[in-house]
Amino acid sequence: MKRILSLLLLCLAGAASSAFSKTPGEVEIGSVLREAQMQGLSGPAKNLSAYRGKPLVINVWASWCGPCRAEMGSLERLAKRYGGKQFNVIGVSTDDYRDRALAFLQQSKTSFSNYIDSELMLENMLGADRIPLTLLVDAQGRVIAKFYGAKQWDSPEAVDVIGKAFRVKM
Repeated sequence: MKRILSLLLLCLAGAASSAFSKTPGEVEIGSVLREAQMQGLSGPAKNLSAYRGKPLVINVWASWCGPCRAEMGSLERLAKRYGGKQFNVIGVSTDDYRDRALAFLQQSKTSFSNYIDSELMLENMLGADRIPLTLLVDAQGRVIAKFYGAKQWDSPEAVDVIGKAFRVKM
C-alpha cells in the first residue's frame, strides 16, 4: 500500500511541476523582453524594440482559437480609443498559415498592428503555452502582467487595470 501511495504521490508531483513549467526562453513578469524581429501580418516587419518608449499591450492569438476570436473586438475598441495615445496595442498570431490569420483580421476588421510568429520565438518568449495571452509591458520593455484567457479589454474594469498598471489616466 505504501508503495502504491508513494508512486501516486510521485506521479502527482511530476504532473504538478509540468503544469507550472515555462515555455523555452520565457521572460518572466518583472523582466525585460528581449529583442525580436517580428514578421508583419497587417503591415511591415518591425523590431519589438521599436515599441519602447510607450507602454504596450501585446495580445497573442490564433485564427482557430474561439476565445481569441471572441476578445478581438474588445481589443480593437481599446486600440481605437487609447492606442497610440497612452499606450500601443499589437497582436501576435501563432497561426501556421499566414492566409488564415490575414482572413481573420480582415473578417474582424482589426486595424491595430499584427505580426505572425511562424518560428515560435515570440510565442516562447512571451509564455504563450495557452492562448489567448495578453501582456502588459511598460515603456522600458519590462513585463508588468500576463493574462491568460479571453477578456473584455474595453470594459471599465479592464481599462482601470491597464491604467493602473501603466500609471496613466484613462
